Amino acid sequence: MGRKKSFQDTPFPYHAELELEITTLTHLGLGLARTPHPDDPAARWVVMVPFCLPGERVRARIFRNHKNYSEADLVEILTPSPDRVDPRCPLFGRCGGCQYQHLDYAAQLRWKRQQTQEHLKHMADLVFPVAEVIPSPVQWGYRSKITPHFHPPRSVEEAAGLPIGFLRQGTRFDVLDVPQCPIATPAINARLTGLRTLVRAKAVAGDYERGATLLLREASGVVTTDYDAVITEMVVNEDAPAGSAPLKLEFLARDFFQNNPHILPAFTGYVRREAAATGARYLVDAYCGSGLFALACAPAFERVAGIEISESSIAFARRNAAANGLAERVGFQAGDAAAIFAGLSFPSADTVVVIDPPRKGCDEEFLAQLFAYGPRAVVYVSCDPATQMRDLRAFTAAGYELTAVQPFDLFPQTRHLECVATLRKKPA
Repeated sequence: MGRKKSFQDTPFPYHAELELEITTLTHLGLGLARTPHPDDPAARWVVMVPFCLPGERVRARIFRNHKNYSEADLVEILTPSPDRVDPRCPLFGRCGGCQYQHLDYAAQLRWKRQQTQEHLKHMADLVFPVAEVIPSPVQWGYRSKITPHFHPPRSVEEAAGLPIGFLRQGTRFDVLDVPQCPIATPAINARLTGLRTLVRAKAVAGDYERGATLLLREASGVVTTDYDAVITEMVVNEDAPAGSAPLKLEFLARDFFQNNPHILPAFTGYVRREAAATGARYLVDAYCGSGLFALACAPAFERVAGIEISESSIAFARRNAAANGLAERVGFQAGDAAAIFAGLSFPSADTVVVIDPPRKGCDEEFLAQLFAYGPRAVVYVSCDPATQMRDLRAFTAAGYELTAVQPFDLFPQTRHLECVATLRKKPA
């Protein structure tokens, strides 16, 4: 193969092969090696290689040079790590969904904890002990929602074997055909087979002028493919008082909801205990969605308020409060993005706030409003420890101190991790 057009050939030419010693894993799940720079052997140059492990010696092929590092494809494992295991999925390495199927599960937890510790130090400038990662009780077949997609077929022949699945590793648009996903629930995989047959039949009939994203979501043993379906999830309210477990939650299939139901009791129970341990009498759930954390925490507080910008989510949250007998204790309000805490009657000195923002973290406007309100404590739930640790700089600047960092492995076999950080306001 010739040199790729517009390839930057410094420091390595296109498809140059190197033997590398992998020293660590990045938070993206990539192996990282340092090798002598071709123009200055005394200098060390970083090369990122997917699907290899610390301690391994590998052969890798360069495909992109950046200003400070290069990217390479894995060609061969020369010396395997003792933590290496056989991937369960035959598509591992080609599908972009999983990064750690080749890594023993106990080692996955160790590396996720170490990466969280590194984020805390380098992004928040804090040295603080990170607790051991709470493992998922189920490491395969745990995922209760998947969204495979496909591009419109260009011919009848292509339609008959239309790729339906997820992005191919290292690409932004190339869909890899995925007949089964071993991290999805057995019920979802059973339904996926028939759905793929139906989609291909419609593609052959010319029904698709555009590509589409499919939905398969399991809740309470039922799999739906309808984005607008109202589904019910039962969540055990771990260590809550008698009569308050389990929680019955309804929401639209399209709405956000945690996708690993097996770890939810431990996850929500920890958030409740951390919030209650602050001694606050009131709790505010500032990204409440359909009410998961607000309702799970309610038994530990006199009053709870859930705030959410989405009107439809608030409607479901109110229904869920009533269905669980918590309507008198828990209230929900649709918040304006520019005045999230407006109208809140809870005294800030006696209030703890739970936040669970999107992957991008908290924006400056939200943080400014939160700090202006000035709650006693904040329990920060995040699906991206990198953006969470970035935000912690703002918390420390606003007078909050970190008291606990607890990761949860909601996503075994992948690089993703949930992390709960507890912060308390320092005395004036």
